[in-house]
Amino acid sequence: MLLAAGNGLHIPTTDELFAWPNIGLGLNKVGLLYILAAVISLLLWLLATRKKAMVPKGIQNLMEPLYTFIREQVVIEVMGNRPDALRYVPFLGTLFTFILFCNIFEVIPGINFPPTARMAGPAFLAIMVWFVFNVQGIISQGVGHYFKGILFPPGVPWPIYILLTPIELVSVFIVRPLTLAVRLFANLVAGNTLLAVFLIFTAYTFSQIWKDPSPLIAIFPFAFAGAVGMMGFEIFVAFIQAFIFTILTAVYVGESLHGH
Repeated sequence: MLLAAGNGLHIPTTDELFAWPNIGLGLNKVGLLYILAAVISLLLWLLATRKKAMVPKGIQNLMEPLYTFIREQVVIEVMGNRPDALRYVPFLGTLFTFILFCNIFEVIPGINFPPTARMAGPAFLAIMVWFVFNVQGIISQGVGHYFKGILFPPGVPWPIYILLTPIELVSVFIVRPLTLAVRLFANLVAGNTLLAVFLIFTAYTFSQIWKDPSPLIAIFPFAFAGAVGMMGFEIFVAFIQAFIFTILTAVYVGESLHGH
């Protein structure tokens, strides 16, 4: 196995659902959930825009308020009511729904796991956002003006640049994608762990109540209520974390469009 790995061959692991060792590919539960979230998001937006009507119905009635929310409360509020900003509504709407569905898998029975609780996914999304806002800044402002605006903000006494420029360099090009990824990852890991503890404790008390009901009959209702309450809280967290990631993306792209 070590020899094969050293030669670049893919070694199937126990958590993989599908593996093709000959071509070095494998698909585990995390990858499958990411694909499923992407497919659900794509289908919802395609179905919602397939037959546009003045009076929305069906899927359009579900997705139109979401589109309006992203357009009015995220793009226009953060980036401005300008054509170059409004063209990011589809991107931000897709980003929001994709992250939301990834997060919401945590509370779906039989899955109970958000793929965003693995660092690779949030890191990829953060790198994608980093690439988007930097490319947009270069296109909108030009290479020199974009980097000068970040590293040497106007109106600052020149001796302050000795301290400010390294801070801005690290903040914009390293801290931004890092915090985007870690915030999403850490919140989903913590929530998934707490929910798992509540569900396991509820299942254990329920399984033991038939053997010795006297000490557990009073505990089970509290354990069950705690699991239900935690599940509701995690649905709220799924929405909030998708919104935070989306609105921060809008902030970063807006700064690239308009300058710092």
